[in-house]
Amino acid sequence: MVHRHLSRKDPEAESAVAPPYSHRLDLEPIPKYRLPERGARPEAAYQLIHDELLLDGSSRLNLATFVTTWMEPEADRLMAEAFDKNMIDKDEYPQTAEIERRCVNMVAHLFNAPEDGDAVGTSTIGSSEAVMLAGMALKWRWRARRAAAGQSTDRPNLILGSNVQVVWEKFCRYWDVEPRYIPVQHGRYVITPGEVVARIDENTIGVVAILGTTYTGEFEPIQEIHDAVVAHNDATGQDVPVHVDAASGGFVAPFLHPDLVWDFRLPMVKSINVSGHKYGLVYPGVGFVVWRDRRDLPEDLVFHVNYLGGDMPTFTLNFSRPGNQIIGQYYNFLRLGSSGYRTVMESLRDLAVHTSSRIAALGPFELISDGSAIPVFAFRLAGSAPYTVFDVSERLRTGGWQVPAYTMPDAAADIAVMRVVVREGFSYDLAEALVGAVKGATDHLAADPPRTTATQGGFSHT
Repeated sequence: MVHRHLSRKDPEAESAVAPPYSHRLDLEPIPKYRLPERGARPEAAYQLIHDELLLDGSSRLNLATFVTTWMEPEADRLMAEAFDKNMIDKDEYPQTAEIERRCVNMVAHLFNAPEDGDAVGTSTIGSSEAVMLAGMALKWRWRARRAAAGQSTDRPNLILGSNVQVVWEKFCRYWDVEPRYIPVQHGRYVITPGEVVARIDENTIGVVAILGTTYTGEFEPIQEIHDAVVAHNDATGQDVPVHVDAASGGFVAPFLHPDLVWDFRLPMVKSINVSGHKYGLVYPGVGFVVWRDRRDLPEDLVFHVNYLGGDMPTFTLNFSRPGNQIIGQYYNFLRLGSSGYRTVMESLRDLAVHTSSRIAALGPFELISDGSAIPVFAFRLAGSAPYTVFDVSERLRTGGWQVPAYTMPDAAADIAVMRVVVREGFSYDLAEALVGAVKGATDHLAADPPRTTATQGGFSHT
């Protein structure tokens, strides 16, 4: 392809950025897909990019994503001050490294880790990296056990539900592990203990249980799954561990459901991941993975760097990354404390339950989950209608609302639902506006049914 020089007389609208006010800012049309010949003034570059970003959806009306879209101004300022700090340079930024260590210990303590002294864990760029690290530890420990017994190590498998986040599929493919999926069923969108143990064999590296599923926000019966795995281990002499994917629920359950036993209080729970950028209330991306004790993280996965004349172990997939997210997490830990997190989660839970009940009362829908586990609820059409939830989702987008519609996995793939994630920044006023928008959408679709229904799409795993 021949790229012609862009001028004001020849804007090449399809391949150039040239807003009408370009002449006010003394801007030449700027090519979209290659570097411009000349740079722009800072205020001009800012204005142009700022205006383009107006085409994005409003984060306040985005009920699809789990990730945090609002923080306090003081947190914004602290995070901006730490943009230039590289988390991997622990020698150069020892206090940022210390703050990371404090956060890891706080998370491990929140999850009732038994380790005395420094907790075993690390911050990550999010739960996706945390899952990869936890999965690697499971595989390495299994491989070491098999090798010590003189047994084959070439066919590892992992037990997990078909409702897992896609990163678990990535882990299994990237690290050559057979995924043994437990399909969800009509009316049951979590895995069960019996289905777990039925799939375990000598090549099972672990079992994954979810605290707050992506599809519905429900908790899987983690204690029951754990107890069934323990009984199976006792009967077979195996040593299959449990990993808890608490990406969505890890910063919710300790405050809303303190009596729910799901964490390191269960002896075969060996590792837990959680997303700080979800209900840890930090902008993306930050997450954590913590292990029960040092024996559960194989030493040959840990790299050691010199830190202030001492040893600083590190276990991450990413190398360079900014320190600002961990600073934002530490700000929230200090700012809110346990009582503050409890207040926030109670408020979000109450708002989620209120909103789900209002939507259920509209008539066309029935709830799959109501937001009482974590502040997330899902709903489906209750009966026959001349439209689908995909049509409702598409209609809501005309008013700026982003409410995803999607089908459940596997054996329940004929069940199509919508999901709402309630986060800070949402409010009772916005909830009423959402309910009004949903009613307006269904009224419109009932009166003027679409000739062809909207296709599947719009589901966010984030």
